[in-house]
Amino acid sequence: MTQTATPAPDHRTHQGAFAVFEWMIAFRYLRARRREGFISVIAGFSFLGITLGVATLIIVLSVMNGFRKELLDKIVGVNGHIFVSALETPLTDYADVAGKISLVPYVTLAMPMVEGQALASSPSYAGGVMVRGVRPEDLKKVKVIAGNIRYGALDGFDSGQGLVIGKRLAEQLLLRAGDSLTLTSPRGAQTPFGTAPRVKSYPIAAIYEVGMSEFDSAFVYMPMKESQAFFNRDNDVSVIEVFIRQPDAIDVVKMGIEDSLTRPVIMSDWRLRNRTFFGVLQVERNVMFLILTLIVLVAALNIISGLIMLVKDKSSDIAILRTMGATRGAIQRIFLITGAAIGIVGTFAGLALGIAVAANIETLRAFFSRLTNTNLFPAEFYFLSRLPSVIDPFEVVTVALIALTLSLLATLYPAWRAANLDPVDALRYE
Repeated sequence: MTQTATPAPDHRTHQGAFAVFEWMIAFRYLRARRREGFISVIAGFSFLGITLGVATLIIVLSVMNGFRKELLDKIVGVNGHIFVSALETPLTDYADVAGKISLVPYVTLAMPMVEGQALASSPSYAGGVMVRGVRPEDLKKVKVIAGNIRYGALDGFDSGQGLVIGKRLAEQLLLRAGDSLTLTSPRGAQTPFGTAPRVKSYPIAAIYEVGMSEFDSAFVYMPMKESQAFFNRDNDVSVIEVFIRQPDAIDVVKMGIEDSLTRPVIMSDWRLRNRTFFGVLQVERNVMFLILTLIVLVAALNIISGLIMLVKDKSSDIAILRTMGATRGAIQRIFLITGAAIGIVGTFAGLALGIAVAANIETLRAFFSRLTNTNLFPAEFYFLSRLPSVIDPFEVVTVALIALTLSLLATLYPAWRAANLDPVDALRYE
């Protein structure tokens, strides 16, 4: 009885997409031998370029986010969200107006305030400051100030016997809590010879530190009644600052304030007062994103050049694989895997490096400041006393997708070129 031999399965035709041998050859090409060292160097630089590009993008975007959040929290936390000023008649009814505003939805605090400029002086220094007269119970509700008292306490402020000043101002004046601060206002008493400056000394009840040099060095808080007497106010205030729970609800709150008040007022908000400042921050952030994305693009171009040289070098191997039955698709996938591996590994390495640095940016800044014995982040130039960083998960994912997309696109042309290589021409001169 004659037995018919069963034919062996043809592994050349039943491998499917991204078969084992394709992965094996692709990773073997990544481990270049000595004669292919230059190609390996290009692949290494491509990997480093993508890693550094992704990491730098994440670090810079996180620092820019940190700047915006810190500045917004501190500017709005100290100055409020909405500012209600008098129209036609002075705000002598500020207590009644503030009470009505407090009942508007989303409003957390309506704080009447007397504002005026004065000269603050001590035996060692003198400089201009902004004096703010507030009610003691209102100052305790301003968490940015009341929650950051470094020296002294607000008890003396409650009795109207002291001032609350910033830490940088106290350092400039060489004063401590309990010392006396002299304030001079040009709007003093009227005399037959004109207006005489008003000069008066006050004890320092407390010293706060917001962390923003503009506030820590220029603002002095004074009890309301004392500020009205100091600036010759006729029992009125300059403005009512309104703090709200949700900054995005400003327009709704402004409409609610208009409906609740019967007297004419003028309203503005933090967006109008700081439009240029935050607009510049947004423009800088967008420009930095575009510039740093070019680093990833250059690294992707290095992948193209490296793969083209690899295709040139492996032309005989490609021809042999084709004669053994490998399809054009298989050859194309081999080089797609080779290039994509560089981009994917580089992207994830950049993500890890960028997140690690962004999460510890202030520690690294302090380390390099000590190492170089220089101040790498002077507060008087950057407004903040520490380098902020806020990692946005959406931006991290966006950066990763951009890097992966550019890396995958960079592999298409070299892979297509390898797949269309003619085996006869490749082996003719071998």
